[in-house]
Amino acid sequence: MKEILTVNNVKKQYKVGEVILPVLRGISFGLYEGELVVILGPSGSGKSTVLNMIGGIDSPSEGQIFYNNKDIGAISDRELTKYRSNAIGFVFQFYNLLQNLTARENIEIAAGLSNDPLDTDTLLEEIGLTDHARHFPAQLSGGQQQRIAVARALAAKPQFILADEPTANLDSKSAENLLDIMEKLNQEEGITFLFSTHDSRVMQRAKRVVTLEDGKIKN
Repeated sequence: MKEILTVNNVKKQYKVGEVILPVLRGISFGLYEGELVVILGPSGSGKSTVLNMIGGIDSPSEGQIFYNNKDIGAISDRELTKYRSNAIGFVFQFYNLLQNLTARENIEIAAGLSNDPLDTDTLLEEIGLTDHARHFPAQLSGGQQQRIAVARALAAKPQFILADEPTANLDSKSAENLLDIMEKLNQEEGITFLFSTHDSRVMQRAKRVVTLEDGKIKN
């Protein structure tokens, strides 16, 4: 398998007043094409921090994250914007849909970032929400909103998807439905997923689990 991203000895700390709070104490791992990988750990273990750094939202205090042999912490703002737009899709814990846009429009606005987007109707069919295309987020259940968020993340045809606690606010049935869709996309379409979670249901679907404990990867 082709390695598409490398996390190399990444450390992260935050300064609160005069106090230094270490979150990550030197972690290294790779992400390979076609994988479904889970970063597992309790709340506060640094899972979301890892995804935010990979997504270019945050940056390491030390260490590097390489994509296409480039350290994303050292590239220009223009290159970073291109990386965020073309290489990754984000699925957030709280959906982050635009409330004044319909389900279809939320997907289309993401598709507009790509020169070769996926078809919106196909995505709506894939997630089982064709009949809800004209509904606004407030008219959808939590599980339906999260499925729209997945379709939005896929719309620009990114190389991989970052999913930050995607089942945290869903009931059991909605969570299993969402995971079925993601697993199908991974197995049938070869889409690469990197999850952060403490949900055992997500872990059971993973091809590989990276466990964080006390700021380090537990072997």
